[in-house]
Amino acid sequence: MELERSAGVLLHITSLPGKYGTGTMGDEAYEFIDLIHDGGFRYWQILPVGPVSRSMGWSPYSSASAFAGNELFISIDSLQRERWFKSRFPVQQLPESHHCDFEKTRGITRKAILQSFDEFLINATEEENLEFSSFCQNHNGSWLDDYSLYMSLSHEFNSFNWLSWERDIATRNEETLVTLNTKLAERILLTKYGQFIFFRQWKRMKEYANSRGIQIIGDIPIYMSMDSADAWMNAEILDIDMINLKPLHVAGVPPDYFCETGQLWGNPVYKWHDGNGQLNEKTYQWWKKRILHMLEFTDIIRIDHFRGFDSFWSVEHGEETAVNGKWEQGPGKPFFDRLKKETGSLPLIAEDLGMITPEVKELRDSLELPGMKILQFAFDFNSDNEYLPHNVDVRNCIIYTGTHDNDTVNGWFYDPEFPQNYRDYIMEYLAMKDWSDFHWRIMREAYATLASLVVIPAQDILGYGREFRMNTPGTVDKNWSWKLTGEALTPELMAKTKRLAKLFSRLPKEDKAHIDPEGVV
Repeated sequence: MELERSAGVLLHITSLPGKYGTGTMGDEAYEFIDLIHDGGFRYWQILPVGPVSRSMGWSPYSSASAFAGNELFISIDSLQRERWFKSRFPVQQLPESHHCDFEKTRGITRKAILQSFDEFLINATEEENLEFSSFCQNHNGSWLDDYSLYMSLSHEFNSFNWLSWERDIATRNEETLVTLNTKLAERILLTKYGQFIFFRQWKRMKEYANSRGIQIIGDIPIYMSMDSADAWMNAEILDIDMINLKPLHVAGVPPDYFCETGQLWGNPVYKWHDGNGQLNEKTYQWWKKRILHMLEFTDIIRIDHFRGFDSFWSVEHGEETAVNGKWEQGPGKPFFDRLKKETGSLPLIAEDLGMITPEVKELRDSLELPGMKILQFAFDFNSDNEYLPHNVDVRNCIIYTGTHDNDTVNGWFYDPEFPQNYRDYIMEYLAMKDWSDFHWRIMREAYATLASLVVIPAQDILGYGREFRMNTPGTVDKNWSWKLTGEALTPELMAKTKRLAKLFSRLPKEDKAHIDPEGVV
């Protein structure tokens, strides 16, 4: 995939300035699209969009489904504007905050979905009923039926851990599932309705973004969560002992400079190969379905932990750390070659950070996939560091000041414990005369690189500090909750980013023009 020279913003949906606890696909999303369009951006990068919960730490990378949408994204205001929602649904606006209140949002949104569902059954027109029926028919048999049953069962058992459910349910006994579908029919239909609303609102939002010249970059975690409808529905493609109802091997990464015991993620690993060492047909088909589904509501997909397609770290279930794992062979190039042959394109971004081997780079380059380069990783006194701007010698890559897992650039640079010799080195490299406006200086450096695409987290555009970072890897509390306030991103800020885009040839073709000598960034 070849990207044109351009710029993008990294901001998750829940980080939009919503009125009821989190950002949504409502008015705030459309206003954000207008703002970044005016700021000279062409891409909006988000995090995974699957359903999350408190038990999963609200992490978008730990979801109950790789196919379903997160109901927290649903705009209550947009829902109330639907023709069938005739009664009032008074909602008290929550005080503006820099952090999401997922619990309150979930409670408010669930009530709105339930009330609108009751009114949909009474007031929906024939056309609206047909639209809902068509949605269910188009997705039933692939994920919607099983996801809706899984969520209904998790409510019944008060647990997402399907391995702990009654054996006939965990092993998906056909007669038992028929009985359960009948018993839980009302809740199942309500879950399907919630997904109908999600995809209805998402389609409208994406169409508006595309009409404004903004493409959406989605995100796929390489592994499915153990506690998910995906694992329950597709245990045969995972390394799970279905006799004793426990995983055999789980995913992680080995010990490295940053963590002497490695990272034990706990996700079930895939059965990538059959008994003859060939690509496992069922695993391939599940991944193909997943990617095609994701491309229905995004334009490009970032694949998290891309190196796992070359080789992955497998740890025996029961180990307390990731130390005693081993490398297993991933599906490699044959997987992607077949995917491209059958789908026609690979609009993918390879998350190629961390312990990357020459083999992983060869796989990425052979597929012509853009990789990622992070400026916060560039300044280690090594003049050969591949992330240093002057060493970026390929266009087909993406430059980030930082990702959702990094500190903000100002939080990083202005950290009181940041070694002064590092700071002096960075200032010399960037030709900084003083410490002020570091975020603008490093953004300018990113824009000036050879890389086709530069993506800036919204916090870095705003010059926010450490308290506004999105996630701190290896921790559980206080992650994923950062959100914008209503007037944070201003037209004045967008004028500055557009100026950068114009200076460094990153504007959409229709906006490129002679550079005005005024307004130097």
